[in-house]
Amino acid sequence: MTDRAVRHSRRGLIIPFLIVGLALAVWSGWWLYLSDQVRTRLDVQVTALRSDGWIITHDGTDISGYPFRVRVALPKADILAPSGHGIAAPELVAEANAWNPDHWVMIAPDGLTLTRAAKGEVKIGSDGLRLSVSDLRARFPDLRVEMIRPTFTPLPGSEPFPIASARHIQMETRPAQAPTAGDDSVDVLFRLVEAKGRPGGPVEGATQQGELSLDLETTIVGASHLRAIDGRGVFAAFTDAGGRFAPVRGEIRAGDSRARLSSESLSADANGRLTGTLAVVAEQPMQAIAGLAGSQTGAVNRPAAAGAAVAAGAEQATQGEEPVELTIDFRDGRTWLGPFALAPAPKLF
Repeated sequence: MTDRAVRHSRRGLIIPFLIVGLALAVWSGWWLYLSDQVRTRLDVQVTALRSDGWIITHDGTDISGYPFRVRVALPKADILAPSGHGIAAPELVAEANAWNPDHWVMIAPDGLTLTRAAKGEVKIGSDGLRLSVSDLRARFPDLRVEMIRPTFTPLPGSEPFPIASARHIQMETRPAQAPTAGDDSVDVLFRLVEAKGRPGGPVEGATQQGELSLDLETTIVGASHLRAIDGRGVFAAFTDAGGRFAPVRGEIRAGDSRARLSSESLSADANGRLTGTLAVVAEQPMQAIAGLAGSQTGAVNRPAAAGAAVAAGAEQATQGEEPVELTIDFRDGRTWLGPFALAPAPKLF
């Protein structure tokens, strides 16, 4: 074999290594650029939120995950909104694939603490707490929140929490799909699976110490107005601008009672409590309402719940096995069934 042939053979062996080395260098450069952009944009966003009245603290920022992921860890993270709502966690971790930085997944591996403004703090434990966000460049990114077997424990000095545990909680949002919804609307899906109420509370009463499940779908019309302005709640500007939930469809199961829910339009007052009318087609509603009357919480108007249970029982007896049609009104911060004010209207935030 000639020297020329040997040189040619060695060149053929070297070329693949050069290509791999060049690709590795380019990819490493991209990862370093991406990680620097993530750190810079995170700092800018935190600064902007702090200028708007948010209180955000954490024990440094750790970025890792090379070569295929970008992993951002925030130890001792504490985030408090101007409304007084917030979260704190021993660690918050966000990850994205380096080739798709438009899709992030955030987890709280050691649980978190939810702050509910004047109501105090609730410790949330879970087999999995996850938030996923994608299409970050869109006006309304796709958002998914998931809790697997969560537990809720109010900390000392805090008000009780409605439920003690659940098998699964899920919430999803995305830009509205209906052609008539407009570009300022967001579709929302909320699912609560097999929740158990706290002892003596309204959920335990309504379910007769059983389980509560809820499936709810709606479209938020005027979603861009969901923001706190001038120290008011997040629903103040939303309501002032004519924001509403339209339509609303769902199903609720409380113990042996079942009901289909529907409303063409609901809204929220400045305090975040629902207003509007909800149509209910219920099976065996008397058990749930009677359970509310027996709950030990001060939030439920027990005499009114007892009166509503009698009325529902009479209507159920008249109709036999047929579903009972009921109308629930949310007004003046209360939940009304006919002339009976049962409890405070649901507070959304």
